Amino acid sequence: MKKIDERGDFIIEVVIEASVEEEKLIFGPFDEYAKLIEQNLKLSLIARNGQIKLMGEEPDVLKAQKIVQQLLVFARKDKEIHKQQIHYLLSLAMENQEEKLKEISEDILCKTVSGKPVKPKTIGQKNYVDTIRQKMIVFGLGPAGTGKTYLAMAMAIQAFKNHEVNRIILTRPAIEAGEKLGFLPGDLQSKVDPYLRPLYDALHQIMGVESFVHNSEKGLIEVAPLAYMRGRTLDQAYIILDEAQNTTPAQMKMFLTRIGFGSKVIITGDLSQKDLSPNAVSGLEVALNVLKKVTDIGFVFLDSQDVVRHPLVQKIVLAYESYEKREEKKAKKR
Repeated sequence: MKKIDERGDFIIEVVIEASVEEEKLIFGPFDEYAKLIEQNLKLSLIARNGQIKLMGEEPDVLKAQKIVQQLLVFARKDKEIHKQQIHYLLSLAMENQEEKLKEISEDILCKTVSGKPVKPKTIGQKNYVDTIRQKMIVFGLGPAGTGKTYLAMAMAIQAFKNHEVNRIILTRPAIEAGEKLGFLPGDLQSKVDPYLRPLYDALHQIMGVESFVHNSEKGLIEVAPLAYMRGRTLDQAYIILDEAQNTTPAQMKMFLTRIGFGSKVIITGDLSQKDLSPNAVSGLEVALNVLKKVTDIGFVFLDSQDVVRHPLVQKIVLAYESYEKREEKKAKKR
């Protein structure tokens, strides 16, 4: 149905069929998601008896229609919708890219032990996953919350289960961020474990504690500080180097030269969160410059739009990015 409002704009009405349960998921707690769509696209969203009615100016309603249809896909497949998905769909709609999310929602990497699907949730994450599939070595860079490590872990576990590799090796530099390792209690392993905890957490969630313990006891899954990689050649392995911004150039070169036949390597990092001493050069920065023209190496740069944590985290990342750009401009003027 179409009519013209007092300003001469076409006002249209679109009806989308949805069950009562699907309506609840799409509208969100206390209609929070519906209000977000209404406020951003300047239209009315009404749920009545298995129908969702959209009313407003034609361009806005057509965008909202695509968003609601995509939310229906999430509701039917995942049985849940998160606020982050609403924000991301709205940002895509503003750039007329909402169609791209269809291919993302269909790409399930694996499932956690609780049965929850692990999949890319943004266009940037989809590009990251596809690059991992295509390249032997991939650098995944971006701020916290963009899923760099978690998605790499999911890909590694799936490759291991499919017998594409014989083992998984997860490593990160045990950098001292404000605390001296020597003053922490316990033996060496207990001192480095806090640095590796995020890797353990992801492994437990995707693979399950029992399966992880069983495979690690057999030496098929190894979680270790980067220093333990020296002197080894790693064949038929899926190797993930996390927090690579905290490597020195020598450590990064050492790591990259450990790679053997049949291996896949993912290197993740966030250059805005270096814990190195102020004058130290990051091995990740050097590697990006040295290897940028080498074939079979992929580089994926994720940004604040790819943050899949609480929407407030996205705002924090954006605020810091703006601040750092301003400071960089000031430094250049001096």
